[in-house]
Amino acid sequence: MSLLEVNDLEVYYETEDGPAQAVDGVSFELEEGENLGIVGESGCGKTTLAKAIIGILPDAGYINDGSIGFKGDDLTELSGPERRRLKWEEISMIAQSAMNSLDPVYTIREQIVEAVETHRPGTGRIESDQMVTEMFELVGLDPDRADDYPHQFSGGMRQRAMIAMALVLEPSLMLADEPTTALDVIMQDQILKRINSIQEEINSSMLVITHDVSVVAETCDRVLVMYAGKVAEEGPVEEIFNQPYHPYTIGLKRAFPNIRMTDQDLLSISGYPPELVDPPQGCRFAERCPMATERCREEEPEAHYVNGLRSYCHYTDDIDTELRPYADDARTWNQTAAAQNMGGD
Repeated sequence: MSLLEVNDLEVYYETEDGPAQAVDGVSFELEEGENLGIVGESGCGKTTLAKAIIGILPDAGYINDGSIGFKGDDLTELSGPERRRLKWEEISMIAQSAMNSLDPVYTIREQIVEAVETHRPGTGRIESDQMVTEMFELVGLDPDRADDYPHQFSGGMRQRAMIAMALVLEPSLMLADEPTTALDVIMQDQILKRINSIQEEINSSMLVITHDVSVVAETCDRVLVMYAGKVAEEGPVEEIFNQPYHPYTIGLKRAFPNIRMTDQDLLSISGYPPELVDPPQGCRFAERCPMATERCREEEPEAHYVNGLRSYCHYTDDIDTELRPYADDARTWNQTAAAQNMGGD
């Protein structure tokens, strides 16, 4: 049995215009000791998915359907106290904005100690303080700064403090939402290596939510690509980055520079994702896809399985035979952008 099993999950937000389908029918599994990267543009549902798993959706958000299996329990059916029992002890989260996640009126030490003593009541203060010291050293912070308040830390230091708090109880699952966004590349590399080292020791798993594909390439075993609330493609890191099959994944891959192909033109995916209050009936990427047909606009694609990937595109079977050179050419996307700007198809 997998550590985490998400099945046909639907998460909606109530808006003035009606319910917005932020996560729509998402399914995936995560094994013990495995890291899964979730990538996609802003608004695709990545962070909402993580908040649904840990149970911290805002008041306007709610799980409409589906299940979230964790160690044999369906998290969607647990009561509030039962969900709170799992937080930090079994499931922790490294939030994207550390300043908004840390309480400004308590020191960093007090906040970490509170989490420890709440979930492990028998832990004494001396032991809790020692755990704080160990975690600060682990993430590269001076333990003497543990009695400072969040506003006395720089953005990068606050992010490292959040990472220390997420790791202190050695959870089975960590949800890392842009975990290194405020760190320079040197500290980012150090932190990721330290997180991976701890994971190996305690056999924990991690969901890494990020825009930075280099973070996913360095830390993850598999990748889930999301677009407009749905899964576009999922599979092993090497397959996703070397030979994806969904046009959206191909576009994302080509939007980042490749140091081994310095003469390769970067492409830009023109247009915007669809409105999720009233999403289109067919493929949600169709209006931005240079290979879309009327079938794409009218019929929602089913999952196709090829080379270890799960890809939601009608023409997955045709990518290798005729469409890959076309999809991998920046001029293809530029022509699509020009047509859209002129109001063409």
